[in-house]
Amino acid sequence: MLITLLFVALLAFYVAWNLGANDVANAMGTSVGSKAVTLKQAIIIAGVLEFTGAVLFGHEVTETLATKIANPALFAATPQILVTGMVTVLISCGVWLQIATSRGLPVSSSHAVVGAIAGFSWVALGVGAIDWSSIGLITIGWVLTPLISGAIAALFYSQIKHWILDQPNQVVQLQEWIPWLSTLLLGVFGVIVLPSLTEPLTNFVIEQTGFNIPTYDIPLLTGAIAAVGLTIISWRQLGDKRDKGEILPNPVERLFARFQLLSACFVAFAHGSNDVGNAIAPLAAIVYINRTGSVPTDGITIPLWILILGGAGIVGGLAVWGKKVIATIGENIIALQPSSGFCAELATATTILIASRLGLPVSTSHALVGGVVGIGLVQNIKSIKFQTLKGIAAAWLITIPVSALLSAAIFSIALILFV
Repeated sequence: MLITLLFVALLAFYVAWNLGANDVANAMGTSVGSKAVTLKQAIIIAGVLEFTGAVLFGHEVTETLATKIANPALFAATPQILVTGMVTVLISCGVWLQIATSRGLPVSSSHAVVGAIAGFSWVALGVGAIDWSSIGLITIGWVLTPLISGAIAALFYSQIKHWILDQPNQVVQLQEWIPWLSTLLLGVFGVIVLPSLTEPLTNFVIEQTGFNIPTYDIPLLTGAIAAVGLTIISWRQLGDKRDKGEILPNPVERLFARFQLLSACFVAFAHGSNDVGNAIAPLAAIVYINRTGSVPTDGITIPLWILILGGAGIVGGLAVWGKKVIATIGENIIALQPSSGFCAELATATTILIASRLGLPVSTSHALVGGVVGIGLVQNIKSIKFQTLKGIAAAWLITIPVSALLSAAIFSIALILFV
């Protein structure tokens, strides 16, 4: 059993590696493409934040996926079948993500997981075991996510272009807009990141004072202080016409580069805390079955070493294989400036928030590609490289069926050989 666990741990690391190479590259692609950061800087920044997010806050999503990734009640009498299914999910997702990454195609790891679950469940329990309503929701999300993100990015960028970039005195205009941009940036990303970050502080204050503080009070206060601080710092940086003794070629774009880098940091942290579960939830379920001899039907505790394994895999994959997807997002759709890259990331985060409120499953890669295309439509439709988009759309369409077929085939072979 120890050899089996070691094998499954390596598979989870392999999936996390591919997830880092594909999904995390999405988060940093626009920042590298707009020259806000270098590729090396992006890998270091994203690596630190992804790992931190995965280890500190990855347990909740992983716990949910480990207990609800397939209907555990159906496998209660045959936990070994569920273990075999989880192994096939890891292999299928890892292989498909590696294929997509090798071709520089940004795809959704969440969709790959759903497809793989559908594949092995079909073979194990029949077609009735597949949650077709979830597949339908994902299809709706696949269509709506890039459209919504593109519309929001086009709206953001058209306003920034009109009120700042196309004005004769860009610096003066930007000075007036900095408080609003700071509030918008920290407001959108704060909703995603701050509640998780400040939850321990909120619990500590409640325990020490006895006051039942509303959940969002501390995040709101933290966000307000951060917005004021960012505004003051940005005003000072914009007023300083020199950087390391040299005249800034474009102080407006340089400031947008800092805003964009901050937004990319938020995306990386949030991604690490959420999507790491796609790689390590099957491992967590298998470890639980091995320890207890039963299928997890309720909440389970995720061992720290599993979270560290997932975080390390994400960082390694980003560093070694992430360049191709970063190039696709940042350079091969349209040419990006920091101002346009900032709008694309802001639109992505806003879309994720809206979709979450509507209960639609969303993909960061779908939203980010849609945002970049939306900006291209505002700039010049001829600047969009539609050949790149055709390849991306094809990869999106076949992710679920390919991962399902892979999983079904591998599970069938495993049943013959091992069960």
